[in-house]
Amino acid sequence: MWQTILDFFTAVPLLELILIFLAKSVEVTIATLRIILIGKGYRRQGTILSFFEILLWVFVASSVINGLMEAPIRGLMYSIGFSAGVYVGSLLENRIAFGKILLHVIVSKEKTATTEKIVREAGFGVTTISGHGKDDARTILMIFANRKGKEDLIRLIEAHDETAMIVANDVSVLKGGFISPWRKIVK
Repeated sequence: MWQTILDFFTAVPLLELILIFLAKSVEVTIATLRIILIGKGYRRQGTILSFFEILLWVFVASSVINGLMEAPIRGLMYSIGFSAGVYVGSLLENRIAFGKILLHVIVSKEKTATTEKIVREAGFGVTTISGHGKDDARTILMIFANRKGKEDLIRLIEAHDETAMIVANDVSVLKGGFISPWRKIVK
């Protein structure tokens, strides 16, 4: 029995197993980014990534499938590489933070003018809407921003008004309105 287990883990050179794991991780990381990019409207970048994704897939999958019956550990490393790639891809996309968000910031009427001012001074367009909360009048500030750097904007608002309610939503289409020229470049 122990010999069978040992044979399972040593049937393939360690370097080959590491290469299968790394190649599959990179391939799935690229695939994760591609799916997210295309979903956010970045078709050209997604298409370019798809070329490299499928190129890796063809070589990795063929090497695993061709030797799977002799060394099933290849399939195990392939599967672990897939899981690692999904995780790394989602972390990487979160760090790159493609796309736009819409922040709804709900503040008291007393804090509206100053909150609006600090957000505008930071270079963001702000649209205000009057509303009414549970107990009193409120103002809803609508702010479009890049996903990258949204934490800084949220901290700026919270530093001014710690009671502000902030809701962030991904935006798939944004046309018209005020967008600072330097924010257009960053996309």
